[in-house]
Amino acid sequence: MSQESQIAPIPAQPDLPGGSALARGIAVLQAFSVERPVLSARALMAITGLPKPTLFRLTGTLCDLGLLRYDEAVGRFTPAPGVARLAAPLLARTSIRQLAFGPMQALAERLRAQVALSLGFGLDLVFIELAQAKECVTVRPSMGGPMSLSRTASGRAYLSVLAAEQRQAYLDELRLVNRSLAERLDERLREAREDLDKRGFCVSYGELIEHFHGVAVPLKPVDGSGEIYVFNCAVPSFELQPDQLLNDVGPRLLTLARSIEAALGAPSPFAGDMVSPARGPSSARAAAHREAAAAAAGG
Repeated sequence: MSQESQIAPIPAQPDLPGGSALARGIAVLQAFSVERPVLSARALMAITGLPKPTLFRLTGTLCDLGLLRYDEAVGRFTPAPGVARLAAPLLARTSIRQLAFGPMQALAERLRAQVALSLGFGLDLVFIELAQAKECVTVRPSMGGPMSLSRTASGRAYLSVLAAEQRQAYLDELRLVNRSLAERLDERLREAREDLDKRGFCVSYGELIEHFHGVAVPLKPVDGSGEIYVFNCAVPSFELQPDQLLNDVGPRLLTLARSIEAALGAPSPFAGDMVSPARGPSSARAAAHREAAAAAAGG
């Protein structure tokens, strides 16, 4: 199967200012992912919808800026180290990573599990830290890799604390591209919000990776930025006793999350929806398309 046949185009984003050169350049960079780190010009045109002259002008500029690299031997583009330099200020200011890693690793080893920390803004949720017991054999997500919003406890915990209108916009867009997935998510979100109100965490049973169950706890932001952190603990089902996920794993992760929250200066748990910066409908549309494509690919 060709590379082009496996990729989905990025939905048009009419609310971006005039389809500016900056917006188009960012769209080129966003075409790359952990799953597709190297792309041909043909693949980039298919993903971004840009005409060949525009694409080549933008890729030339991005290469000159050290954000993109072209390998003449294979005729492919790949992100250059300059992209990591852009991400460095974000990672540097997330002091939560330094605070959380020790407790995350201790919990992972105690439960023979994987404990992850994700950062969300708008409708993007990405991994920023990971701790894993050596006995826990499962996929290690890449730092900066996207988290499924519909098929993970973390994704649903995150959606549950977004503003209601933002959450509904996402569901509406997802319903247009994958109705059954949207309906399942709608039901799971109701359960997640009930769990968060009752227990402080929500759960997932083998939805993304079979035989791995998970719990997730969202943290309240302290700086008004609208960025939300989510802790997740994934445990192999064969390591769990009956009801251990609800009676042991979840409470332990909640204790970890609340201790980190207190250290950051936000001891109060969530109460209802978290007011988040508004994002345009195209953000919901793009996020819905990404989720539907990932679900269809089984990733």
